[in-house]
Amino acid sequence: MRLRYDQETDSLYIDLKEGPGVDPREIHEGIVIDLDKNDHPVGIDIQHAGEILDLGTLEAEGLPLTTLKVAG
Repeated sequence: MRLRYDQETDSLYIDLKEGPGVDPREIHEGIVIDLDKNDHPVGIDIQHAGEILDLGTLEAEGLPLTTLKVAG
């Protein structure tokens, strides 16, 4: 899973798994779930993320993390 934030557009994209999304579905204004060809979610796009999320904090609880990668 990967989080990507674009400061210029204030959008946060959460890649849930690898693979292309072929069917975007807006579940709430500015929040889109990308589905693959089998209707499984592959990503979440959140527009105006800085207005609705605390982007200064990221916590992970109970995840079986073996390696943590931080991209700069």
